Amino acid sequence: MTIQSPCTSVCRMNPATGYCEGCFRTIPEITDWGRADDDRKRAILAEVASRRAAADLFEGGLRGECVGNG
Repeated sequence: MTIQSPCTSVCRMNPATGYCEGCFRTIPEITDWGRADDDRKRAILAEVASRRAAADLFEGGLRGECVGNG
């Protein structure tokens, strides 16, 4: 089974984060993708998912504020 690249063809590096704004990978992750084995690709995808989730929280307005019931 081939693991698909997370590339979205929005290839623009964010200078603040060092991640691609389209796929949330770093430059080393992008350049390594073609020769990476499936385990490495899965590890990269896990990092991408974490970064995307963090970005979604930030964009949703949760910028570190406490959101508890207190």
